[in-house]
Amino acid sequence: MRAIRALNNFSKRCYAAARPSEARTEADAGHKSSAAALPAPQNVQVSKLPNGLVIASLENYSPVSSVRVFVKAGSRYETAENQGVAHVLRLAANLTTKGVSAFKLCRGVEALGASLSATLSRETMVYTAQCFRDDLDNILEYLVNVTTAQDFRPWEVNDLTPRVNIDKDRAKQSTQIGVIEKLHEAAYKNALCNSLYCPDYMLGKVSPQQLHSFVDDHFTTGRMAVVGLGVAHSDLKQLGERFLSVRSGAGAPAVKASYRGGELRVQNKDDLVHALVVSEGGVAGSAEANAFVVLQRMLGAGPHVKRGTSITSKLSQGIAKATTQLFDASAFNASYSDSGLFGVYTVSQANAADGVIRAALAQVGVVAEGGVTADDVARAKTQAKADYLMSIESSDGLMAEMGAQALATGAYRPHETLLQAVDAVTLDHVVKAARKFVDGKKTMAASGHLINTPFVDEL
Repeated sequence: MRAIRALNNFSKRCYAAARPSEARTEADAGHKSSAAALPAPQNVQVSKLPNGLVIASLENYSPVSSVRVFVKAGSRYETAENQGVAHVLRLAANLTTKGVSAFKLCRGVEALGASLSATLSRETMVYTAQCFRDDLDNILEYLVNVTTAQDFRPWEVNDLTPRVNIDKDRAKQSTQIGVIEKLHEAAYKNALCNSLYCPDYMLGKVSPQQLHSFVDDHFTTGRMAVVGLGVAHSDLKQLGERFLSVRSGAGAPAVKASYRGGELRVQNKDDLVHALVVSEGGVAGSAEANAFVVLQRMLGAGPHVKRGTSITSKLSQGIAKATTQLFDASAFNASYSDSGLFGVYTVSQANAADGVIRAALAQVGVVAEGGVTADDVARAKTQAKADYLMSIESSDGLMAEMGAQALATGAYRPHETLLQAVDAVTLDHVVKAARKFVDGKKTMAASGHLINTPFVDEL
């Protein structure tokens, strides 16, 4: 894509260099305008193969094709014995497989001008291949090797240790990531409490045998979905039938996350205090989760303009009345397949942390007591729908949505259906969601100079 953009910019510069006063005097001999009509737009197509593999695709006739393999193999599926295995597995995506060496994988992808990457969340591992349409067959060969024919040679796995360490260090540089990681660790007893990053005590100790065992348990067709954009659905089905049938079945059963509540504090000398206070929220895809989405937009989910502020949000306006210190506040909402978290995230000076946190929580209390109007709800629903539609405008956002739905339900609901679900949220639903937060057991994570930061049992 970078190459395409560069060529577009080059051509524009050439046009700009031409003298506008110089009229064209020669006709374009031999030039014929194309009268061929553009292909009719297609809808998302979904198929479920007999082996349980879900195939979803959208043919948009793009010159660039993208294919993603979604696997229910996120960090939540780790056990006490193999903590960090998902993090190492993500970084092992470019290692030697049973069908291709690491060198050939790297040089082959580069020669195609393609890209091959892996990302990890608490729920899923995602492998993404992107290339020009004419090279699709070649890149899919590499993608199949990476996802179904891992080899995990001991010396290559050992060589990953510095990369794992660097990855952890980069994450530690972000206070926000650290607070969210601590929040999940405090909020859950199992599954969702697992970090996205390898713990220090497991650094260099994740073995090839553990990687093989994790792949055998979770990389099965019943736990996978293949999503394509700019790909014919028939071609993607052939991929699933020919290559992704190595491990059939449902794989290891998932462990249900158990919310418990609690608190973790990271004391340091940072002048800014990051604090996140939540209760259990809604399960992804449920009507309750939609109510929490609307509540989040009502309170304030962050700036609506790049490099802007959220000073017009209810959270910011409420906190501004309680303190003259600089601060930042937004509503936090995370939904998973069997649980969710909802709360408020504040950033403030250390001496103002107590007032800012309490003022933010008070604004949720105002909603829980019915201190909002139908107009507030309508405005929040409009914002929620706009955010969703803008998120699926990009290829990455659309494929993420298709993959999430394919894994969860084995189908795809068009965006009109999801917008109708948001429209169905009423004022009573939003008030009920806010009351669930106020009455629920709290979890808190905080980082900074916490001398004036309240404990969760004091809120």
